[in-house]
Amino acid sequence: MFKPRPLSSVLLSSATALMLTLSAPLQAEGLDLENMSDADRAAFGAAVRGYLLENPEVIFEAAAIYEEQQAALQERADETLVEDNAEALYNDGYSWVGGNPDGDITVVEFLDYRCGYCRKAHPEVAELIEKDGNIRLIVKEFPILGEASMTSSRFAVAAQIVGGDDAYKAVHEALITMKANPGKGPLVRLAGTLGLDGDAIWAEMESDEVTRRIAETRALGQKMGINGTPSFAFGNQMIRGYAPLETMQEIVAELRKQG
Repeated sequence: MFKPRPLSSVLLSSATALMLTLSAPLQAEGLDLENMSDADRAAFGAAVRGYLLENPEVIFEAAAIYEEQQAALQERADETLVEDNAEALYNDGYSWVGGNPDGDITVVEFLDYRCGYCRKAHPEVAELIEKDGNIRLIVKEFPILGEASMTSSRFAVAAQIVGGDDAYKAVHEALITMKANPGKGPLVRLAGTLGLDGDAIWAEMESDEVTRRIAETRALGQKMGINGTPSFAFGNQMIRGYAPLETMQEIVAELRKQG
């Protein structure tokens, strides 16, 4: 799994690289840095330190270039992850599919109903789908924030099994804004307000099928290095975290340009 280095490490590496760059002309002139006297080494170190103190922006310029390189490496690594897990991402046979089922762009969202950023993203994702009209949306139940999250996801998946995709959509829309603790009473009453059989859904929650679906999605998330929500796959790209509507629209537009 690709893991970018922390900025402190980057700055240290940049300073080291700069020292080597500054020493190159001296080496070319025959100065053996490996066998310097203590006095020469101290003088050289002082000269490099003085240069860095007078020109600290050089280190940050190097760090900025490094971060750009790391971002490019992460993007390529994510493209490989999406390609290697495409079937599970886009055609698992059970995740709810919304938007335009025949859309030219597919967006996959991993979410947790108790996640504040998932709740913040929800209306923007909905607006993206509605305004565009040609996006296929796949929702992956990814409860990672504790028991309440798991209960909510189990109820949503059970609603789909008991009542079909329309029931799932209704429950999904309600859970993403639900403020009450998702216990049996609140969830059964919630289902009733949606015209669904809450008791039947509750009874289905601990079934092997519900457990299998959530476990398979969690395993997929682990393969793809997803450890937070929301996380998205836009075509062959990964977006790890919340992205505003404008950013999502730009990503979709760029994917269409790529064909």
